[in-house]
Amino acid sequence: MTTDRSTTPDPSAAQDDGRRRWLALVVLSLGVSLIVIDGTIVNVALPVMIGDLRLDLTSAQWVSTIYALVFASLLITAGRLGDRLGRRRLFASGVIVFVAGSLAAGIASSASWLLAARAIQGLGAALILPSTLSTVSATFRGRDRVIAFAVWGSVISGMAAVGPLLGGWLTTSAPWHWIFLINLPVGLLILAGIARFVPETRGERFVPGLDVGGFLLSVVGIATLVFGLVEGRTYGWLVPRRDFTLGGLTWPTTAPVSLPAVSIGVGLTGLVLFLVWERHRARIGRSALLDLSLFQSWSFRWGNVAVLIVALGEFGLLFTLPLYLQNVLGLSPLDSGFVLVAMAVGAFLAGGVAGRLGRRISPAAIASTGLALEALGLLIVALIVGPTTAGWLIAAVLVLYGVGLGMSSAQLTGVTLSDVPSEQSGQGSATQSTMRQVGSVLGFAILGTILGSAVAAYATGSLDNVTGLSPQLATQLEGALTDSAGGIIQQIRSGAMGLPPGTADAVTSALSTAFADGTRLTLLAGAAFLAAGLVATFLLPRAHSDTSDG
Repeated sequence: MTTDRSTTPDPSAAQDDGRRRWLALVVLSLGVSLIVIDGTIVNVALPVMIGDLRLDLTSAQWVSTIYALVFASLLITAGRLGDRLGRRRLFASGVIVFVAGSLAAGIASSASWLLAARAIQGLGAALILPSTLSTVSATFRGRDRVIAFAVWGSVISGMAAVGPLLGGWLTTSAPWHWIFLINLPVGLLILAGIARFVPETRGERFVPGLDVGGFLLSVVGIATLVFGLVEGRTYGWLVPRRDFTLGGLTWPTTAPVSLPAVSIGVGLTGLVLFLVWERHRARIGRSALLDLSLFQSWSFRWGNVAVLIVALGEFGLLFTLPLYLQNVLGLSPLDSGFVLVAMAVGAFLAGGVAGRLGRRISPAAIASTGLALEALGLLIVALIVGPTTAGWLIAAVLVLYGVGLGMSSAQLTGVTLSDVPSEQSGQGSATQSTMRQVGSVLGFAILGTILGSAVAAYATGSLDNVTGLSPQLATQLEGALTDSAGGIIQQIRSGAMGLPPGTADAVTSALSTAFADGTRLTLLAGAAFLAAGLVATFLLPRAHSDTSDG
């Protein structure tokens, strides 16, 4: 028996001519803004945090990755809970948890403390995202639903670009801790809006049992896969490069295979077992964490594939560019934020138009066009980056990238969820959100690994011809370029290394060129992922948007 309780239980809300629904959309969008900005605001502040907390490249990756990792691991579970317990209730709980994590991150004084706080933030974000998207899906119908999805998607794409500007402003005018503490008043404002405007919606199939096995398999599968991808460069992809120690346990270099290789194998196995387990649960009539029948929909299947691949390219860009802008070009966090906010300008301009265009032409066609612009924009940025590239030139190209981002994000969301029944909107929204977050985690991991490996390769031997520099010091500085995520360039430029002026200039130039070359290769890989996502969108249905009331 299927019971659909995805309508607002208070009849007075339905008589308000939709006013409360649109005010609720504002609150939902503000909640999404909170978690999306936090996912990107850290990237601009990261060079400052690296110096303050003495992070290496791997630890710096994990500041962003652990947030996205916990976020992605729990999304499917959170979507299922929202369907059962109520999406508004889960939304409010997520905001409370997220604010608590933000407070902990804001007072962090060590890398381990900060990483733990970021994990708590990831938990809160996992509760927020699917509850907001499924509420939009369950509350709006027809043309209003097209517009609501466009607004929701534009907020995600636009705020992902606004985050770096906000992070740059806060990092320049205050200690980096304020990039987290600012979430406290915003979170209280959202909680007030939830109580006043957001309706409670539910929609579930009454199937007995709790899918504990699916939860464990999904979390272990995603977590171990990403751990292996992130740590492979440091501890060895196949053969151990160094000891890995956690607590009193050590994975030694004498082991026959590296820990990352084992971790990747466990992750892939866990995800395969998760799919087998979910199919088994459905076959015996027990509650499943993920309803695999949703993937029988052509739009849901290929929409999720496109979302996953596209996120690889998009989120890798947001990790790589801030390091390049600040360490190579010497821009302040605020100035680099102004460069990156060009993406938001394009996204907001395009996002507002995409919803209206989607009622006249195929939304999937708009998404394809947007991804083509994204890939082109990223390709141009990759070709122009260098040790002396003007920041305004990069910003100009990022406007083009942002236009594509605004066009593709909202339409991919709408097309992917177009065939999902309202009583399963929580699961459908959570699955789509999971694909996006898994893509972002893999983007940080894969493109971060490409950046580290490429920079190390370009840096090796780059200081051989610098006069006044001993071979030992040259090797040390070349290695520090990767370990410091480019921060060593800033130290040399400021005179902190004590090198003679002429030698310092030569070293700065050589290392800047090496880091710029590594950045170029990383951005080209990101553009390739976006192009692959573009190919996936060609498999989406090309029908016009549904403007019915059903």
